[in-house]
Amino acid sequence: MGIELKCFATLRDYLPENADDYPVEPGETIRSLVARLGIPEKDVTIMFINALRSDLDSEIKDGDRVGLFPPVGGG
Repeated sequence: MGIELKCFATLRDYLPENADDYPVEPGETIRSLVARLGIPEKDVTIMFINALRSDLDSEIKDGDRVGLFPPVGGG
């Protein structure tokens, strides 16, 4: 079992084909996941694990739902 991964807006280009069951290693963090996906860290500013706001050092476990968002602008 892996994680369910969602990348939004400009990060969609980094979404792997197996995003519904993306494998993670024990001790994996959002930071290491972002690096594996090839996403520049500065491009990820909002992160969620199981609908809870998280940060780059939050740990990910099998079965988690992870959402990554780029900087949000607007007025």
